Amino acid sequence: MEVKKAVFVKSAEKHEDCPKPDKPEYAFIGRSNVGKSSLINMLVNKPDLARVSANPGKTITINHYLINDAWYLVDLPGYGYARRSKTMRQQWEQSLELYLKERHNLQAIFVLVDSRIDPQPSDLEFINFLGNLEVPFAIVFTKIDKLNQSMRAKNMQAFTQKVLEHWEELPPVFQTSATEKRGRLQLLKFVADVNSRFVKPTF
Repeated sequence: MEVKKAVFVKSAEKHEDCPKPDKPEYAFIGRSNVGKSSLINMLVNKPDLARVSANPGKTITINHYLINDAWYLVDLPGYGYARRSKTMRQQWEQSLELYLKERHNLQAIFVLVDSRIDPQPSDLEFINFLGNLEVPFAIVFTKIDKLNQSMRAKNMQAFTQKVLEHWEELPPVFQTSATEKRGRLQLLKFVADVNSRFVKPTF
């Protein structure tokens, strides 16, 4: 797939304010500072599409981008950011759950995981949360350029082994580097394959 057009559509605080669900949709989520905005910008080859911030937790809305006039890319707020107030975290968790349950054109959630660190409980809890809701997802390891191959393999194996403690098999797994544009073609191919099987929801 070649990305020829990528435009911001709107930000929404609730799922009912999102664009009409008439196109396939893919959402990106992860712990704060996992490199989500950088990965999105790399994926669509547009360096300023999603906001990149040194301050974690900046994204607090559901941000829709229309790609090639054919599918939606969604930037979701990061989870596990302790400096948000408890009330704000609870409100977002409720909004997120409704989005995941009610957004019928949602084809997959890309769960971003920092390849440099040990398995984090918040990542594993969110993956299990998606399983309980029966939402399709893929694991996307980020920042693989920051480690040598052996350390990267060790960290990713540790994470996938933790996942397999609760799952019979792994979902799709991708390795990415926004700096080196690694994993871009694989992610876009995955989206193209799923798009080819998309059936528009009936309203």
